[in-house]
Amino acid sequence: MNEERFFEKICEAVIQGEGEAVVAAVKEALEAKVDAFSIVENGLTKGMDVVGEKFEKQEYFLPDLLIAAHAVKSAMELLKPHLATRAAGREAVVVIGTVEGDIHDIGKNLVASALEASGFKVIDLGVNVPPAEFVKGVKEHNPDIVACSALITATMVNIKDMINALKEAGVRDKIKIMVGGAPLSREFAESAGADYYGRTVRDAVVIAKNIVGEGN
Repeated sequence: MNEERFFEKICEAVIQGEGEAVVAAVKEALEAKVDAFSIVENGLTKGMDVVGEKFEKQEYFLPDLLIAAHAVKSAMELLKPHLATRAAGREAVVVIGTVEGDIHDIGKNLVASALEASGFKVIDLGVNVPPAEFVKGVKEHNPDIVACSALITATMVNIKDMINALKEAGVRDKIKIMVGGAPLSREFAESAGADYYGRTVRDAVVIAKNIVGEGN
């Protein structure tokens, strides 16, 4: 079986929410010496992209999203030992959380899992995180990146409050900020003072890798 067939098999299992099949397909790919990062990027993440699109179109509902996310999380636990070597010698840290007033965590959890699987140390502050907690997280963990999400329009404005709190605390210039979430846009991210906007889990991983690669 060529690599593309492995990726297709993993992707389809994620889309169907078949957790055991996802794990089995990942194991099979690893045994065939398929690169672990390629499995994440071309199998798991692509599958979740499709699940996310179906959710947006109301073809899938919350239970479908949760089942797929659980399947991906199980697969990533299996992949972590194979991913660690690429991150060796790099202390890239991400502090992540959902902004104050917002208790949605599916997208945040997927991004956190994908970043961990890509070799980043992730400090997850959870949901409904007030600006002061983001400041505390930056001071305590000295991250390269702060990632925050808002899943409803009413809470996206709180991203600005979080960024302003980082400025007032004198730590804003020490980190890069990337934001994401259904109601957000690149234009909003710029107006809020964020450095990057990611629409998908894949975007978040690519952006984070680019930030570290730039040495910023």
